Parts: sequence; structure tokens; C-alpha cells
Amino acid sequence: MSDERPTSSSPGRRSWLERLSDAFTGEPKDREDLLNVLKDAQEKDILDTEAFKIIEGAMNVSDMHVRDIMIPRSQMVSLEQDEPIQAWLEKIVESGHSRFPVLSEHGDDVSGVLLAKDLLGLGLQTSFDLITMQSGLKNIIRSVTFVPESKRLNILLKDFRSNRNHMAIVVDEYGQTAGLVTIEDVLEEIVGEIEDEHDDEVDANIRPNGNGGFLVQALTPIEDFNAHFSTDISDEEFDTIGGIVMHKFGKVPQRDESIQLDDLMVRVLNADNRRVRVLEVNRLDAASIE
Repeated sequence: MSDERPTSSSPGRRSWLERLSDAFTGEPKDREDLLNVLKDAQEKDILDTEAFKIIEGAMNVSDMHVRDIMIPRSQMVSLEQDEPIQAWLEKIVESGHSRFPVLSEHGDDVSGVLLAKDLLGLGLQTSFDLITMQSGLKNIIRSVTFVPESKRLNILLKDFRSNRNHMAIVVDEYGQTAGLVTIEDVLEEIVGEIEDEHDDEVDANIRPNGNGGFLVQALTPIEDFNAHFSTDISDEEFDTIGGIVMHKFGKVPQRDESIQLDDLMVRVLNADNRRVRVLEVNRLDAASIE
């Protein structure tokens, strides 16, 4: 009887570290195989769960395009060039953002970008005299960077780092403004949601869109969704409204696809190839339900 024992180099008995080493130094392996090796390491507590998610996110980003994560034009908080500065200040304070697209006088095209800190600096120079500040606005508007919807996120992130811009305006194939994208949007695809001091947990998930409907984060718990819309959607199988929506579609829906839930019409505003991110919810009248 042989006394041979399987070694760590025997087929099927190799350690995850050896397999991971092969992935980088041996013959080329596909991405799925590499993720399986990393997943195996994560399940054995050799690789931290958060570290695994970051690696997975970084790998997925190379397959994604700007259109998958951009903020649609309808959701952009923009400043109009011919507005009084008082209107700008109100929008800046209300939104809590740090960068704003500035629309041309006709309101069709983005002509520049305003950084809130630049406006603060202008105020300090002019002792916050609104009339004087108004005349100096054109001197603090920065140039705008345009990117196509089809640009890959890994390339966009590299561009953001090299040109030190944190926001770009997204244009469609006809050169029209389709939305905007920020460096934070890209990083969130890698590390997950990044909360800041302006993100109110209650208001961030469900908030009015100004047109009678609501913008709803797909990660909103079904319990919160039911409480807000007086619905009775079951949370036995899914925890979030995004999970329910994908289940109803039977797939990961694309942007602008709609589905009815009870007396609500739900439209996908933002989604990538893995999940739904933002929904628009409107109530249907009795006639349309019948």
C-alpha cells in the first residue's frame, strides 16, 4: 500500500494562494476564473470581504460605460447664466452640491461649471454685495469637460485624475446634453455608496422630483416604500424596492423602462448592467388603472 499523500500541488488540492499566483504568472485566465479564486479566498477569511468587493468593483468598472451611471439631464441641478445671483445662491444652498453646470443664455447648452467655493471667494472679495457679485460671475465660471455616453469608466477615472476635474457633462451621439457624471459616481461603483454631510438618510431615499412624482433610491427598504406610498408590497422575498422591480421585470431593466406596481408607475432612471440605482415613481389615476 502506497504511503503517498496528496500534496498542496496535487490537482484539486492547491491552496488559493497558489491558484492566485497562477492567475498572474501562469497562462492567461479569464476574469471569471480570477474572481472565483478571490471569492474562494474571501469565503475562507483570507481576503477581507470589503477588500473583495472593492477588487470586484474595480474589475467591473472596466466593463461599464458613462451612460450606466450618469445623472440624467432631468435630475441635474443647473444654474442659468441669465438668472440673478440670488437664484443661484438658493439652488446652491438647497442642493448642497459643490459643482454646478451653468447653462447658456438660451438654456440649451452647458457653457461652463461653477464651483461653490469660487462663489464664496467672490463674495469675500466683494463683501457679499450681490450687485457687485453678479457682475463678477463670468470671471469665476470654469471651462466644462464633455464626454460621450459610450466612454468607459476606467478611462474616465484616469482622465479625471490626470486633468484634475471632478465633473464632466455627458453628451449623446447628436452632441446634446444627456446628463453629468462625477468622480464620486465612478468611485462609488468601486467602493460602494459614499455618504457625506449633506446626505440625509430619510430624504435621500424618497424625495419629490418637482413634477408631482418621486425619485426613489433602489436600495430603499420595502417597509419604508410601503409606508411612504401606502402600498402593501411583500418583503418576504426581497428587502429593497429595487429587488422587487428587477423581479417583476425578470431581468435587470434598462434606463427608461417602466412597470406598474399597485397604483404606481415605476420608471427606471438610472441602472447599470448589474443593478437598478434610481427609480421615478408616479401615482396612476383611477381611469388608467382600470
